Amino acid sequence: MTNATTAHNHNGFSAGYHAGEKSLLNSVDCVIFGFWGKELHVLLHRFPYEPYVGDWALLGGFVLPNVSLDEAAQQTVERLTGLENVYMEQVYTFGNPFRVPTDRIITTCYYALLEVEPTLPKLSTQYGATWLPISEVPNLDVVYDHPLMFQKALEQLRRKVRYQPIGFELLAEKFTMLELRNLYESILGRPLDKRNFSKKILKMNLLQKLKEKQKGTSRRGAHFFRFDENRYQELAAAGFLFEV
Repeated sequence: MTNATTAHNHNGFSAGYHAGEKSLLNSVDCVIFGFWGKELHVLLHRFPYEPYVGDWALLGGFVLPNVSLDEAAQQTVERLTGLENVYMEQVYTFGNPFRVPTDRIITTCYYALLEVEPTLPKLSTQYGATWLPISEVPNLDVVYDHPLMFQKALEQLRRKVRYQPIGFELLAEKFTMLELRNLYESILGRPLDKRNFSKKILKMNLLQKLKEKQKGTSRRGAHFFRFDENRYQELAAAGFLFEV
């Protein structure tokens, strides 16, 4: 009796309250960032549909009825990169009625932070995806409003990377101080003083200095470091504020 009543009320609500309304397509688009060499990169793929065949695009997908937005975004990144449980944040929902010429589609943009190297074997055979330096994006033919998504995601990353240690998501488990400084310079888009940067980072007491050194960088070699996530959580709980 209860189930029948509930079903009746639900159907009545749908048929009455939403009578004459039309549901819209929902999708997610992902700005996937990675750090390679000395520069932040973004993962783009060649668009397969007319009239933009061959142009660059972010990877996205439609949101299925039984999947949340966050799950849809995670699945999209995993499908392209083969990596699970990567760091992701929601950026903005794009709902311009004419953003896609063929359909009315509302899309929610996310950015993801991950290591480049583990993705390379999968990318070589699927999706026509390529890691491209963020400095090249303004000169590319990119579909729809994807350039705006990219810009909003980068702006959000630039704001957040200064007060939360999310930048370490882009590095391998062990890294040199030079690699860390190159990462922050690339994200922030400006040079950082070598001595002051190292001093400030080390003073936070969030890095473990390893005995192992990177060979070939200098005669003495550069020490590797590792980010101590547990130490950061302890300090944050006690009121520590990360700031670069």
